[in-house]
This record gives sequence, C-alpha cells and structure tokens, in this order.
Amino acid sequence: MMYDWYFGGMHWIWWILWLILLFWIFLIPYPTPGQNRRKDKAMEALRERYARGEISDEEFEQKRKVLQDRKK
Repeated sequence: MMYDWYFGGMHWIWWILWLILLFWIFLIPYPTPGQNRRKDKAMEALRERYARGEISDEEFEQKRKVLQDRKK
C-alpha cells in the first residue's frame, strides 16, 4: 500500500515536468538562432548608409519597411 502512494506522487511530478517542458517549447516565443542576426545586420548596414549620407530619407524609409516586412 505504501508503495502505491510513493509512485503516485512521482507520477504527478513527471506530469508537471512534462507540462513545463511543453509550455517552454511551444508557448514561449524565442528567436531561432542565427535568424535575427542576418536581419539585424541588414538593418545595421542600412542605418550606416543613411548616417553616411549615401541614401536619402525616402530610400531609407522604403528599405526599412521592406526589411520589417520580411521579419514578419
């Protein structure tokens, strides 16, 4: 009889651990490694070109919108 209670308690602990793991994997948004780096580098390069005066305000806004649309 006593062993039934012990294993029953462990059973609930394992269910809780599995639920926490599934929650962490599927419900917590996190970036895919390496995915955002490329996009951030593109935005950085665009900002640098704008700061150096190589592109106009209109060009900057157009290209920024394109990069943001690709992120979605």
